Amino acid sequence: MPNRWLFKTEPGTYSYDQLERERRTVWDGVKNALALKHLSGVAEGDEILFYHTGGEKAVVGVARVVRGAYPDPKQKDRRLLVVEIEPEGRLSRPVTLAAMRANRKLAGFDLLRLPRLSVMSVTASQWAEIVRMARA
Repeated sequence: MPNRWLFKTEPGTYSYDQLERERRTVWDGVKNALALKHLSGVAEGDEILFYHTGGEKAVVGVARVVRGAYPDPKQKDRRLLVVEIEPEGRLSRPVTLAAMRANRKLAGFDLLRLPRLSVMSVTASQWAEIVRMARA
């Protein structure tokens, strides 16, 4: 069973639209120790909730990992990792941070507890609830 993750990005820097246009990207730039620890566990076939920060603050799409974590070839520090992802599809409607905060089923979600973390794991039940919210 693949693992599930949430990746955060500022849409002005890199958006889901851009991922759809490019069809594949190297996810880099992660420097936070806990986010890097999570990124080290990302493997081919894992699923990703794609979250836009900034003014949107919402999960907007789903992506899939096509190459698991490996050292960033552009960096000298081998602890800095990257993964390669491709789009799977947009959610039928974005799921906002406010809506997730209001949902008791997501009370323990890292996105709500550690808002500055850019890569985090998502449990199967959290994933199912966010997808349900996008369809509601």
